[in-house]
Amino acid sequence: MNHYETAFIIAPNLPEEETSALINQLAEVIVSKNGQMIKQDLWGKRRLAYPIKKFNEGFYVFFTYQGAPAVSAELERRFKQTDAVLRFMTIRKDSHDSVAGQKRAKPKAAEAARKNEGENQAQSSSSEEVK
Repeated sequence: MNHYETAFIIAPNLPEEETSALINQLAEVIVSKNGQMIKQDLWGKRRLAYPIKKFNEGFYVFFTYQGAPAVSAELERRFKQTDAVLRFMTIRKDSHDSVAGQKRAKPKAAEAARKNEGENQAQSSSSEEVK
């Protein structure tokens, strides 16, 4: 099973009840295709960088999920059929990316620890000279 992140923008003229119903309907697609929803992030209405279909705002939604490629294909098919969805993008996350990020974080933490040790030694040597 692959990890995916899907972002989509919903038209701002849709009533709040219909927006939440659409989001729930799309979230159910993941479960119905034997996928697992990891995180659902609702950013709300935001200003667009450029007009899309004559809208200057959009309701941003992000899904992070795990599933087979058929899950993302079905989501994208539904996005294309729904007029309320202005834009969408799906990214497959590699397991290597998260491991590489963890490896980069460890050297930074070790470097910070070395700096703290050097500062502590400098402070202790200066306090000894004062005595």
